Amino acid sequence: MRVYQTNEIKNIALVGSAGSGKTTLAESMLFEAGVIKRRGSVEAKNTVSDYFPVEQEYGYSVFPTVFHVEWNNKKLNIIDCPGSDDFVGGAITALNVTDEAVILINGQYGPEVGTQNIFRYTEKLKKPVIFLVNQLDSDKCDFDNIFSTMQEIYGSKCVLVQYPIETGSGFNSLIDVLLMKKYSWKPEGGEPIIEDIPADQMPKAMELHKALVEAAAENDEGLMEKFFEEETLTEDELRTGIRKGLVTRSIFPVFCVCAGKSMGVRRLMEFLGNVVPFVDEMPKVHNTRGEEVAPDSNGPESLYFFKTGMEPHIGEVSYFKVMSGCVKSGDDLTNSDRGSKERMGQLYACAGANRIPVEQLNAGDLGCAVKLKDVKTGNTLNGKGIDQRFDFIKYPNSKYSRAVEAKNSQDTEKLMAALLKMRQEDPTWVVEQSKELKQTIVHGQGEFHLRTLKWRLENNEKLQVVFKEPKIPYRETITKQAKAEYRHKKQSGGAGQFGEVHLIVEPYAEGMPDPTNYKFNGQEFKMNIKGREERDLSWGGKLVFINSVVGGAIDARFMPAILKGVMDCMEHGPLTGSYARDVRVVVYDGKMHPVDSNELSFMLAARHAFADAFRNAGPKILEPIYDLEVFVPADFMGDVMSDLQGRRALIVGMDTEAGYQKLQAKIPLKELSNYSISLSSLTGGRASFTTKFASYELVPTELQTSLISEHAAELAEEEE
Repeated sequence: MRVYQTNEIKNIALVGSAGSGKTTLAESMLFEAGVIKRRGSVEAKNTVSDYFPVEQEYGYSVFPTVFHVEWNNKKLNIIDCPGSDDFVGGAITALNVTDEAVILINGQYGPEVGTQNIFRYTEKLKKPVIFLVNQLDSDKCDFDNIFSTMQEIYGSKCVLVQYPIETGSGFNSLIDVLLMKKYSWKPEGGEPIIEDIPADQMPKAMELHKALVEAAAENDEGLMEKFFEEETLTEDELRTGIRKGLVTRSIFPVFCVCAGKSMGVRRLMEFLGNVVPFVDEMPKVHNTRGEEVAPDSNGPESLYFFKTGMEPHIGEVSYFKVMSGCVKSGDDLTNSDRGSKERMGQLYACAGANRIPVEQLNAGDLGCAVKLKDVKTGNTLNGKGIDQRFDFIKYPNSKYSRAVEAKNSQDTEKLMAALLKMRQEDPTWVVEQSKELKQTIVHGQGEFHLRTLKWRLENNEKLQVVFKEPKIPYRETITKQAKAEYRHKKQSGGAGQFGEVHLIVEPYAEGMPDPTNYKFNGQEFKMNIKGREERDLSWGGKLVFINSVVGGAIDARFMPAILKGVMDCMEHGPLTGSYARDVRVVVYDGKMHPVDSNELSFMLAARHAFADAFRNAGPKILEPIYDLEVFVPADFMGDVMSDLQGRRALIVGMDTEAGYQKLQAKIPLKELSNYSISLSSLTGGRASFTTKFASYELVPTELQTSLISEHAAELAEEEE
């Protein structure tokens, strides 16, 4: 394979909803380009893209697959992305390292919620978009209706380049209004028969051609002037106008294919090769210092690693983009994130599970290397004297969580190593060892996302694991003042233990003045503040600790021990064992013994006194509340709203966005536990949602009572 220059390379992401035919299209592109001798199929489990056992098991793409085709002396690097919303991380990775999104639309359903989600990401990342209507041979396909829906959603920027003469089982021909030709195919597909447009299609084709010419001309003043004068443009001028429009996102060309029969695929690749912007025509990427980095082959050598694959018999395969300079086998590079040295071995151009050895890769190109010593996803390797880092991929928040543990406790260490390894492959699998909940929690994008993780642990790693619902990180607080005192006294042999602490607790709010006096049962307690400490708690909220002990009742040297006892009790809340927050503690009196008093005595006394006072101070449990956004087809709106109301959700807004309903709600985390499964079941997988932590709010009284009882039962069980 020859070395391609930066101005001969194009990077393209194939994205779209699950079932839109991306993997099938990838097969057809590889076949048409001569990379493979026969087309595989998802059903036969022999495609280039879906080569991992978990993908073959479920019949779904789980990981983005990088491959390339050589076409018309251009190199097209293509990333076939998973369509399911559960595996959106793959699509986000691909969109960040490519320069063009080809969004496939299922000809049976038209634009879906998944299409919308992907389009929003292209919008955020300012990536050019080509729409591709697939499965035109489906009897359910209504092309005119699909295009009208697309124009409603995406506006007049959607411009037809092709349209089918008929859809359904009889589909075998298209009209191309850019080239003004009719393309038709024999039943086996492949190379098209190119003819003049039939007379009965000419008026429609001319009208659409004119709309395309006008849309292309709008992106260049010179072309616009020519269009006004002559009302037409040459083929090359059209290409120039469309290319400029793609870069500025002022035009979204619409193409047609039947990927399953390899119809329209060659013409699509011609367009990708001739019209789509090259790497060096796109806006420049910025490094972590905010500096522009141009894809210049003569510039400093920098590689960004965007994906790690774990392949049987090979180990780690590291995929990278050459951000600048050129990389050759044997280059010595430095890992800017880890500080380690790395020597590049054999370089490969990617072709799914196959890899083609290459001598050199230039700026803008995608490639991979195997068995690198110390490179992880997101790392940057630089040439000598270069210090560049890239951190431009941002992933969405997790939507589904499960506590995971090994069935055999001896496998716990092995399980953690496997989870960390898998996160390299998919950064949207997030592993958390929660000190608060005393659980290892894996977070993902949905139930199916974590199910594939479990399958891989059990089948690839041979680890039997159990998934459980994670505990909820409740918080405890108080609503009124209370006082308590506790004496810790223990005598054993010679020296004993003695410490007595009198304290007052009350709710704390930002900006509260320091206390001067308190009244309990008609008795007044005046405060003479000797010391004050304010702590921002790592779990949220504050603790204010005031020393108001007079007359030397307790030595100042014991105050840190008393604070430690209070903090310990706040870490293991008196009600449910959850973290306590927003409390002011005033130590106003106590006793000590000249011999038997020590730090431990006062720590234990403080812990007990605080727990007693807390329980008498109108204690309340808070639960985490999340902001929820649901994107749902209008037909399912009623069902989704009813379901939310049954989950203690408060609906705060409704809107229409791009042909879909958008629901906004506040919902307790406890009620989100199985929401992704429920929503998928209610809508047939045609809705999606996002969540974001909002605040802590009081739990209902009956729930509080049940939580306290459960905790008491747990403690009793532990003591037994």
